[in-house]
Amino acid sequence: MNESLNDSDTSFSQPWIQNSDVNASLELSAFFSVFTINPWDIMLCISGTIIACENAIVVAIIFYTPTLRTPMFVLIGSLATADLLAGFGLILNFVFQYVIQSETINLVTVGFLVASFTASVSSLLAITVDRYLSLYNALTYSSEKTILWLHLMLVVTWGVSISLGLLPVLGWNCLDDISTCSIVRPLTKSNVTLLSTSFFFIFILMLHLYIKICKIVCRHAHQIALQQHFLTASHYVATKKGVSTLAIILGTFGASWLPFAIYCVVGDQEYPSVYTYATLLPATYNSMINPIIYAYRNQEIQRSMWVLFCGCFQSKVSFRSRSPSDV
Repeated sequence: MNESLNDSDTSFSQPWIQNSDVNASLELSAFFSVFTINPWDIMLCISGTIIACENAIVVAIIFYTPTLRTPMFVLIGSLATADLLAGFGLILNFVFQYVIQSETINLVTVGFLVASFTASVSSLLAITVDRYLSLYNALTYSSEKTILWLHLMLVVTWGVSISLGLLPVLGWNCLDDISTCSIVRPLTKSNVTLLSTSFFFIFILMLHLYIKICKIVCRHAHQIALQQHFLTASHYVATKKGVSTLAIILGTFGASWLPFAIYCVVGDQEYPSVYTYATLLPATYNSMINPIIYAYRNQEIQRSMWVLFCGCFQSKVSFRSRSPSDV
C-alpha cells in the first residue's frame, strides 16, 4: 500500500516539475527579449566613447598648458568641452536606456545632449567669427576689445545652449500629449523645428563668413605676390590650400549635420526609427572630426601632446607656431 502511494506521488510530481521547467524557460526567453540591445544604440555608444576620449585629451592639453591661453585656443577648448560633454551624453543615454528606464532620467539625458551639441555647433560659429576678426582686424586683434568679444561669445554660446537644453526638462516635451512628439522623443515637433532652424541660420552665417575669409586670404596672398613684383607658384599653392581647407571645414560640418536637421523638419514620429538613427549617427561624427580639424593639426597642440605623452621635448622636431589667422 505504501509502495503504491509512493508511486502515485511520484507520478503526480513529474508533471509539476515539467511545468516548472517550461515556465522557467519562458521567463528566461522573455527576459532576453526585453533586454535586446539595438545595434544602432551600440554604434551611438561607441561613437560617444571615441568622442569623449579624443576631446578629453584636447581639454587636458589646453587646461594644463599655460601658453595656450590665446582667444583661438580658448575657443578650441570650448569646442572640445562641448564635444566631450556630448560624448558623455551618448554614453549615459545608452546606460540609462537599458539599465534605468525612467521618463525623468530620459528628459535629463536628452536635455543634456541638446545642450552639448548646441554648444558644439555654437562654438564652431564662434571659432569662425574669431578667424574672420583675426584677418579683418589683424592690427587690433590682440587688443582688450578682442578679449571682451571672446568672453561675450562664450557667455552667449553656453547661455543659449544651456537654456535650450533645459527646455525639455522644464516642460517643453511630449510626455502629456504623444501626438506632439517628434522623431526624437520626448522632444516636441516645435522644439526640434526651433533647433533645426537655429542650425540652418548658423550654417548660412558660417558659409557667409568663410566666403569672406576666403576672399581676404586670396587678397592677402595676391598682395604679397605683387610686393615681390611677380606671381610665384607658392602664391597659387597657398591660395589653393586655404580654399581647400575652408571647403573641408564647411563641407564636413554640413555633411554631418544637414541630413539630421532636414529630417527633423520633414520627419514624423510614425516613420521607422531607423531613419532617425541613420541621420543622427553621422551628426555625431562631426564631434569626432572636430578635434582633428581644429586641434590635432595645430603645431602648438602637437608639441604639448608630445610633452604630455613622452615627458620630454626633442628639439630636433621642428614645430611651426600657427597664428590665429591660419585657416
